[in-house]
Amino acid sequence: MRIRLITVGRVRERYLQEGIREYLKRLGPYARVEVVSVPDEPIPEGAAPAQEEQVKQREGERILRALGQGGQEHVVVLDGRGKNLSSEELAAFLSERALHGEPNLAFVVGGSLGLAPAVLQRADTLLSLGRMTFLHQMVPLILLEQIYRGFKINQGEKYHK
Repeated sequence: MRIRLITVGRVRERYLQEGIREYLKRLGPYARVEVVSVPDEPIPEGAAPAQEEQVKQREGERILRALGQGGQEHVVVLDGRGKNLSSEELAAFLSERALHGEPNLAFVVGGSLGLAPAVLQRADTLLSLGRMTFLHQMVPLILLEQIYRGFKINQGEKYHK
């Protein structure tokens, strides 16, 4: 399986970078995983709603360009309105993609303002990490950990509950 994690902006915190590297290493036996960071757009202080929409639009264009370079991928966009899956359900989702001839996945994490409508429309699946709000920089690590957990579940391997 090939997985691309497309994120807006780079993770700046060292402890999060180290966690991401650790989970990329752990995922190695199960899938080829690549993190693609597209530049985030500066948000003017006190930005008006129209300015925020412009920021999302520009970031969305960058995401769509990155998706265009991936070839045939099932696109999973993280959005609060998406499906809220348990770890076991995510594992089943990963397994189903492979069984249905869609072994290439792209997970999309938007910027701090969210995603442009065009990116949401491009999604094959909308996925939510739950009703809680997470620091934008933490989401890639949380997602990679859950993908790793999904592969461990699918392989019947022990992983803490």
